[in-house]
Amino acid sequence: MAGVSPQQREDIAFAQDNVRRFAELQRASLSDIEAEVKPGVFLGHKNLPMRNVLCYVPGGKFPMIASAHMSVLTAKVAGCDRVVACTPPMPGTGEVPTLTVAAMHMAGADEIWIMGGVHAIGAAVHGTERLAPVDFVVGPGNAYVAEAKRQLFGKVGIDLIAGPTETLLLCDDSVDAELCATDLLGQAEHGYNSPAVMVTTSERLAHATCAEVERQLLTLPTAETASASWRDYGEVIVVEDDAQMLEVAEQICSEHVQVMHRDWRYFLDNMRNYGALFLGEETNVSYGDKVIGTNHTLPTNHAGRYTGGLWVGKFIKTHTYQYITDKAASVEIGEYCSRLCDYEHFAGHGEQARIRVRRWKKE
Repeated sequence: MAGVSPQQREDIAFAQDNVRRFAELQRASLSDIEAEVKPGVFLGHKNLPMRNVLCYVPGGKFPMIASAHMSVLTAKVAGCDRVVACTPPMPGTGEVPTLTVAAMHMAGADEIWIMGGVHAIGAAVHGTERLAPVDFVVGPGNAYVAEAKRQLFGKVGIDLIAGPTETLLLCDDSVDAELCATDLLGQAEHGYNSPAVMVTTSERLAHATCAEVERQLLTLPTAETASASWRDYGEVIVVEDDAQMLEVAEQICSEHVQVMHRDWRYFLDNMRNYGALFLGEETNVSYGDKVIGTNHTLPTNHAGRYTGGLWVGKFIKTHTYQYITDKAASVEIGEYCSRLCDYEHFAGHGEQARIRVRRWKKE
């Protein structure tokens, strides 16, 4: 922890406390079950944490300190036995990214490796002389990291394929252009291909926001990146009413959806395709990215249609089991099973049932 100031340590601890608290609530929502579904027939499932996981924390232009909280800490709350964390050295200098490593350590990483990119993913999945292989890989990264995860899926599990950051603002005329422009550019700075889109029922706000974006780009330190994203991927869409706004938002299926609207609960109650919602002007995507406690590893490229983001449940496998305590119950199940196996022409399956029926059926 050398090189980490008391203020930096306090800030990281504050963020991690929020992430931990929410992850613990999520873990508590996952219950093991067992029920007697028929007399003498018991079915159940257990939620079991994975043993060995890799948490990849990207570096490069922006050291993603928060990704350590989101992955390592969440895996530890899930109960994973061995959490391996890796991140690349600082570009150009090869130095250790001190704050990222500090966050990994504070989050509870069992192993920390300074390596990044495709070779880091490959080493962790296949194993080396010093690094035992993992079973599951999580974390965002560049296009090469995403492709490595895609190709290795099957040999190991993965959380999701993370693409460029996406943000969508849903606004009525209750919010001002300065907030809208700030929140669009705050996410556009992620990369040259980060979509930043606003949908609004106010034509006045639409024009004012476009003008405000141009004004802010004159002084934004990351304007080179943000302006490219805004130029090539920025959109402002004016719709007739909230119902049309909802329809457009569902089609866009953005990673981040920030709702600054008098009736933001309408969107909370009705939206189904998104990564995460940020409701009301008092919060914003940056809060979720860095500190508030929800996870920032979220689905992109319309993946919110079929999956949510990284959460404690991603590190947990649900396994079923069954047992029968009464031989008469086994006979009843067996008689049905043997006939159903015959319909499918599975003789061996059927015999598994019939042998029990023959042994225990009372004449």
